[in-house]
Amino acid sequence: MKQLTKAEEQVMQVLWQLKKAYVRDIIDQLPAPKPAYNTVSTIVRILERKGFVGYSAFGKSHEYFPRIEKKTYRSRYFKEVLKNYFGDSYRSLASFFTKEQNLSIEELEEIKGLIEREIERKTK
Repeated sequence: MKQLTKAEEQVMQVLWQLKKAYVRDIIDQLPAPKPAYNTVSTIVRILERKGFVGYSAFGKSHEYFPRIEKKTYRSRYFKEVLKNYFGDSYRSLASFFTKEQNLSIEELEEIKGLIEREIERKTK
């Protein structure tokens, strides 16, 4: 699966939220300054070519929808980040978050609880 550019990801975030939308609907959801209609239309067509977006035609209008779930993209993208930036090591990733992100005690306790619950679930 290809990685999304920043602009493509911004459009996909809107489509994942709305489920289906016309270009004008996408523009309405984007932050100011709003991009031009042609810009968003071009990005949507690129996403279509990449296989991320499908559409239903209604005369000359096209209603776009995501062909890939956000969860699927997030999982694949995260695996690439883990591989490329952390040497495929969850330990390096955990070290990064605990040291580099200056997490509070509460946040660390919350992560610890999530891990403990997952360990308990897998050992049953």
